[in-house]
Amino acid sequence: MTTAPSGGRCPVSATQQVDLIDPDLYGGDGAHAAWRQLRRSAPVSWQPVRDIGYWSVVTHAEAARVLRDHDTFTSEQGTLLNLLGKGDPAGGQQMAVTDPPAHARLRGPLQQALSIKNVENDRERIRRTVVDLLQPLADGGPFDFATAMAALPMRVIGAMMALPEADWPRLIRLTHMCIAADDPEFQLAAGAQATLRAAHRELFAYFQDLVTQRRRTPGDDLISVLLTMELDGRRLSPGEIVSNCYSLLLGATVTTAQPPNAAMATLAGTPGFDDWAAHPDLLNSGVEESLRWASPTQHFMRHTTRDVEVRGVLIPAGAPVVVWLGSANRDEGVFADPDTFDIRRAPNKHLAFGVGAHYCIGHTVARVTLRVFFAELLARFTDFTLAGPPTRLRSNIIAGYAHLPITAKTRRTEGPRR
Repeated sequence: MTTAPSGGRCPVSATQQVDLIDPDLYGGDGAHAAWRQLRRSAPVSWQPVRDIGYWSVVTHAEAARVLRDHDTFTSEQGTLLNLLGKGDPAGGQQMAVTDPPAHARLRGPLQQALSIKNVENDRERIRRTVVDLLQPLADGGPFDFATAMAALPMRVIGAMMALPEADWPRLIRLTHMCIAADDPEFQLAAGAQATLRAAHRELFAYFQDLVTQRRRTPGDDLISVLLTMELDGRRLSPGEIVSNCYSLLLGATVTTAQPPNAAMATLAGTPGFDDWAAHPDLLNSGVEESLRWASPTQHFMRHTTRDVEVRGVLIPAGAPVVVWLGSANRDEGVFADPDTFDIRRAPNKHLAFGVGAHYCIGHTVARVTLRVFFAELLARFTDFTLAGPPTRLRSNIIAGYAHLPITAKTRRTEGPRR
């Protein structure tokens, strides 16, 4: 067993010199090369950051263990590296940063509202949204696929939260300022931290106003569900409702937009999409592979509540632990030929939605949206070609694309809808 020296640190070997926090690492394949090396030589390792640092976990089994064991690895001190050393003021109030059993009481009513039955009832509206977003691709000219995909989750979750349609473009930009504050397209002149603070202030103020309005005229939307929820025998406070509105919106933005981008960047110019279109029975497995391949959320952070041994390494109580989902989803010990996009992959035990109590509450919405999206894309278009170099988002939070110019041809005979 490896034990950490005083202060919870251990020597940094040559395999650990790469800075996993550096957003520039995620502009290409650099992160996957670094993770691959760490999986082989240091699956649990100390990563120094200023005078703080964190423990890094890059393998599937260990990542799943950290995410499942909420008694040992708490979410309530923050779940993203931009909060390293700061704590999360929403801890214990926002569902994403609340541990069981309170987490389950917050989650239950929303889980019911987002059930497969309710989401399936919304399938036709989602289909019309997808068709509308893809319509410009039929012109044959360059089409920024990533820009269209950025609008997709907002059109879905925006309707489910009854957010005014006129606000959607502004909300798309604000959510990108939160998840890609280091990206020059979204960063304010004052820098990444100022960008993040400004986006948080504006989004929270927006939802405060909206919650006040919704109290006067409630409906059957997700915000109205939050207004009727109780925690420990009391209604949620305005701050708790606003915080969970923010979490719902941000989660949808991350999980839904990027799997189509990742699939397009990988399969355009290859026979991959035509193969998929010819095998409609592979729609679901292809969607799951797009989720594994994209791993839209790069990481989750937890903090240890006690001394704990993980893969022979002793991590002290109170230490931040970061699991890298993109690495876990390419773990050679779990996935055969993990660096190949395989629509026939089965089983596919990816962690794109996390695992355990904090499994993404919007996974049903994301899966239904992605199935509808790929069914329409494959039925309507072929001959996808990159029309220019893709532009990756500069972010260590989200694995994604800011721009992805493509061209395509309309299929002469549309395939059956799935």
